Amino acid sequence: MAETESKQLLHLVMGGRVKDPRTLEFQDPESIHVVGVYSNFESAEEAWRGNAQRTVDDAEMKYVIVHLHKLLDPEA
Repeated sequence: MAETESKQLLHLVMGGRVKDPRTLEFQDPESIHVVGVYSNFESAEEAWRGNAQRTVDDAEMKYVIVHLHKLLDPEA
């Protein structure tokens, strides 16, 4: 019986204050809050959701999920 192994897909969750809530240009890139790196999208989404909901009343705070696996291996 062949064992199927899922491929590791790294995701970075980060956030900070943006210059304009309609963009992703951060006011101070050196002070970006790095939440963490996660091995699957579901875990990253859970971390993103928790941080985004915590700052929902501040329109200039934005958290994002960066698909690191797409940067490391564009063919993936």
